[in-house]
Amino acid sequence: MSAEAKPVYPVDTESLYLPPKEAAKIGKKYTHEYRSGEPYHHICIDDFLPLEIVQKVYGEALAFDPKPPENSSAQEHLKASYSPDILPDYTRLVFSALNSQSFIRFLEEMSGISGLIADPYFKGGGIHRTNNGGYLGVHADFNHHKQMNLERRLNVLIYLNPEWKAEYGGDFEIWTDDMKEKISSYAPIQNRMCCFSTSSKSMHGNPEPVNHPDGKPRISIALYYYTATWTDSHVAHSTLFRPRPGTSDQQTYKQDRLRVMRKYTPPVLHPLTEKVMHKLRLI
Repeated sequence: MSAEAKPVYPVDTESLYLPPKEAAKIGKKYTHEYRSGEPYHHICIDDFLPLEIVQKVYGEALAFDPKPPENSSAQEHLKASYSPDILPDYTRLVFSALNSQSFIRFLEEMSGISGLIADPYFKGGGIHRTNNGGYLGVHADFNHHKQMNLERRLNVLIYLNPEWKAEYGGDFEIWTDDMKEKISSYAPIQNRMCCFSTSSKSMHGNPEPVNHPDGKPRISIALYYYTATWTDSHVAHSTLFRPRPGTSDQQTYKQDRLRVMRKYTPPVLHPLTEKVMHKLRLI
């Protein structure tokens, strides 16, 4: 990463505006690369935003008081997220720009998914911070936005970490659904944008612990996008973790059982069946 690199998505650093037509043209340039991603559609683009924007957001994220890690478990460790609503002004405006019509047009042209909807609730999104020793196991994300009754379709991650090296850990990994093969691995270097299509089979994560020699955290922007395609035939689930072969990773058996039950029983029976499963300690 160099200060002279021309940004792929050249939004103005002050107004944070890029005309929608220009944004759509940029997205179209990456259509083939995105849709040829395996085992599911994905892309990682370096030098994505003007470097000044990334540096400002990184500075505000570091200056913000750290909070206790969330969801500490065998699958997730020393990771915390910060909603844009509680973050400093400039970072909050950057999130608004990434939820705007212009960025939606960019994503739609690149992914081929029309009718994308940004999340005003930032459910699960925001600034993600993983401290030294932290990790997030390989998983498929929750697929249903309950408040808006929408289907999750895309994830966007923009990494903020300057001078990050592969040996510092925290790589973003892409795996096959059967967990037999890691297809790709991307170091979370500053101003790298990773975008991928989400489903119950889009296995990904950063399972290798962060190991920065100076104790610096791994920090990223995380945003999710949806479509109004959710129907009663869909089966809602929360995060589904999968173990990597030859490791001590743990699987989310309770969520898997719940997902299977919802798939093969009528919706009217879900509340009663879940109550029984709770009593039996199956979920």
